[in-house]
Amino acid sequence: MVVYLDPLSRILRYPRYTTVVVSIPICQYLSDTPPSPASVPAADRRIADVTGKCYLCRRKIKPVKMKKLIIFDLDGTLLNTIADLAQSTNHALNALGYPTHDEASYKFMVGNGINKLFERALPEGEKTEENVLRVRAQFIPYYDCHNADRSRPYPGITELLEQLQSQHTLLAVASNKYHAATTKLIAHYFPQIRFAAVYGQREGIATKPDPTIVADILRDTGVQPEDVLYVGDSAVDMQTALNARVTACGVTWGFRPRTELEALNPAYIVDQASDILKIANK
Repeated sequence: MVVYLDPLSRILRYPRYTTVVVSIPICQYLSDTPPSPASVPAADRRIADVTGKCYLCRRKIKPVKMKKLIIFDLDGTLLNTIADLAQSTNHALNALGYPTHDEASYKFMVGNGINKLFERALPEGEKTEENVLRVRAQFIPYYDCHNADRSRPYPGITELLEQLQSQHTLLAVASNKYHAATTKLIAHYFPQIRFAAVYGQREGIATKPDPTIVADILRDTGVQPEDVLYVGDSAVDMQTALNARVTACGVTWGFRPRTELEALNPAYIVDQASDILKIANK
């Protein structure tokens, strides 16, 4: 049998050589047991034979290839973490006698890993490797205790992840945040989501936009690049997707402006979390 599927639809199987394609939003049919064909109004169904043509109008029913895996950035994409990052970095700077920064400034310092964050936060003339390590030594113990003080999921994110999981889309996280904090925050804020892979920045592994982190996720899941959607809020994320040869989706609710995303020409830019569900089901 050849199965043809319209976007946002549920398949109902008739005996032998036919498939019913129900043109009703999939949210109505998310249970494991689909409705019986008889319960679906005739106006809402089309029957395709093995040639892929509708029995009613004889037009070809276009097959749809849904994304099998969605990889999310963490900071600025799944979680708004800027307040806790700013507070913790300012704590470290203050402890070492350096000037601090307002919270908004940190939106343009984060994104390339914490060592790059500290380098950007240090004053001119103090951006040495030694000083970066000194800030790091103050930052990590404090952040480990305070990284969930004010961080929260963005509106609609929890619901989006739950919907994607219910339709058996694989989910993963690829972050430049150090690995221990990445896994802790994911477990804390999304305990009900079964991520196929969660990776933060690991010792000896290049940070994004190097595509190694995406390659590791593809290896773990066995998914091919053409079946992947990568979602992030910054140019680093869009470049990561480009380097990994996967489809890029920029989000405008994060730390960076839309213009930064547009400069990298991603396949999609979305303004709300629910739009990602539509893209995943295209």
